[in-house]
Amino acid sequence: MKNILLLAISCAAILSSCTQQKGINDQSTANGVFLRGTKITNDNFKGTAYLKMLMDADSLNPTTVGHVTFEPSARTKWHVHPGGQILLVMDGVGYYQEKGQTKKILRKGDVIKCPANVPHWHGASADSSFVQIAITNRHLGETLWLQEVTDEEYKN
Repeated sequence: MKNILLLAISCAAILSSCTQQKGINDQSTANGVFLRGTKITNDNFKGTAYLKMLMDADSLNPTTVGHVTFEPSARTKWHVHPGGQILLVMDGVGYYQEKGQTKKILRKGDVIKCPANVPHWHGASADSSFVQIAITNRHLGETLWLQEVTDEEYKN
C-alpha cells in the first residue's frame, strides 16, 4: 500500500509538472520559440496581431527585433522603412507585397529583404496565422505608416 501511495504521489507530481509546462507552451507561438507577446492596439494593423519585442534599438545598435504573430487575415498598413527591414518567417502562411509588385506567398523558412523606402505590407493569409521576426534598422529614421491595405489589394 505504501508503494502505491508513493507511486500515486509521483504520478501527481509529474502530471502537475506537465500541466505547468503546457501552460507555458500555450502562451508561445506555434513554433514554440518566443512568447506570443501582447495584442497590438494601434491602427497600423488590421485584424488581430501580437508583438513581443526581442531587442530595442539603442545608441550602440539602431536595430530593433520584434516577434509578430498575425491571426488569419491580419495585416499591416502600407509602410516604409528608411533603413530597410528583414522578415524571417517562423510559422504559418503569410503575404508580402511591395507597391507595384505581385503579392508573394510566404512560408516557414522564407526570408524577405524589404528595401529602404519602398512601400510594402505583410501579414497572414486568410486561412492561416503567420509568425515573423521583423528586423528593422532605424539608423535612418522611424517607420512611416501609410494607408490601409484595401480588401481588394489583400485578395489579389
